[in-house]
Formats: sequence, structure tokens, C-alpha cells
Amino acid sequence: MARPVAFVTGGASGIGLATVERLADDGFHVAVADRNSVPSGELASCADRVSVHVADVRDRAAIAAAMAAYPEIAALVCVAGIYQPRRFEEISEGDFELMLDVNLLGVFRAVQEVLPRMPAGGRIVTVSSRAAIGGTNFAHYVASKAGVIGLTRAMAMEFRDRRIAVNSVAPGFTDTPMTRAMPADQYKIAQSLEPGGAAADPADIAGAIAFLANPATKFITGQTLFVDGGKSLGGLGV
Repeated sequence: MARPVAFVTGGASGIGLATVERLADDGFHVAVADRNSVPSGELASCADRVSVHVADVRDRAAIAAAMAAYPEIAALVCVAGIYQPRRFEEISEGDFELMLDVNLLGVFRAVQEVLPRMPAGGRIVTVSSRAAIGGTNFAHYVASKAGVIGLTRAMAMEFRDRRIAVNSVAPGFTDTPMTRAMPADQYKIAQSLEPGGAAADPADIAGAIAFLANPATKFITGQTLFVDGGKSLGGLGV
């Protein structure tokens, strides 16, 4: 029996790569779309269950071409995103536009392209962020991820008659190549502010994504699942 297809944007590293591995283990054939190729050997354990396409979520035609290889896509996971620390007064319009283009419009494009291939019972999982509830020195990132949550709710309402569920996972601070690009002292400070003093592992986030991508959770839609060790609850240090 053929495996159902899960299409993952931003699957070449970090949370995306962990998600690809988890979904492959869960019985999907996983199509990866990323502007970068997957590093050699990273998917050796599941290479027979994964196809890789080099495609940027800013390029609708490239995403459409990657999806064209699959007559039916059971699950779409939108992980692709960028992060750029900037003080508010230092954010240019170009910075803001790029952040929205990748983090928010990238989701919009991928979902529009997948809909003709997604059957009833399909699953769409977006990746927002705990930052959606606020933060300093990255207002454009906060805005983009809050937008993802709003878009997720709107899509869930619009697609429910088609029995396509749409949910979001909002990670907290996670140990990924993107966060590791921070100066070492800033990474250490950010990690110390997390519950337990440690960043999440990408596999922790992938587990939540896999839960929402599972057809058994079809009655959950329009929800945002915070995966941040409880930091979004507040009260740290009290």
C-alpha cells in the first residue's frame, strides 16, 4: 500500500528536518521543499521515504512545480521561516517586507497550491512561534508569527466544510541552526530564560507537529499548540 504524502516546507534543517524524520517514521512519504538542499547523510535512515525539492516559499512557481509530482498530498507542514533580530527603530521596510514574505506569505502560497491536491481529511500544520504573544528586538518577526496564527484560524474556518483541519504549533526557544547563529553569549542568555534553563530539542517540536498531522486528530482544527515548556504561562522566577 502506498504511503500518504506529507509535504514539508523548510525541511532541510532544524525543526523542519526533525519533522521530516518523524513523519517518515510515522508512515508518510515526505516531500521536502527548501531553498537549501538537505545536507548529505542527514536523512540516511529514511532516504527511501523522502523526496527533496529545492524550492523557496517566496517562489510560487517553484512550490507548485514541487507539488506537481504528487497527485494527492495528505498533509502540509509549513516550517519555512526566517528570524532577524533588530531594534524597532532599526527595522527597515525592506526587513519587514522580507519577514512577511517568507514567514506569512510563504504559508499562504503553499496552502493555496496544495488545496487542489488535498483530499477530505487532509491536515495542514503551520509553525508560528511563542513570539506571537510579544517580544522585544524583533517586532517584524512577532508580527509575522502572529499573522500565521490569525491565518491558521481563518483557513480552519474556511476549509472545515471540506474536512481539512488546519492547526499551528508555536515553539518556544529551540536549539536549531537559526538560533545557534546568534552570538554565543546571547544564545546562553536566551537558553537560561527557558523553563529548566534549556532550549527545546527540534524533536520536541516535531512530535507536536506529527500529532496534528495525524489523521486521527481530525476533530482538532483552528488551534495553536504552544510547545515551550510552559514559559508562555508566565510566572517564571516567582
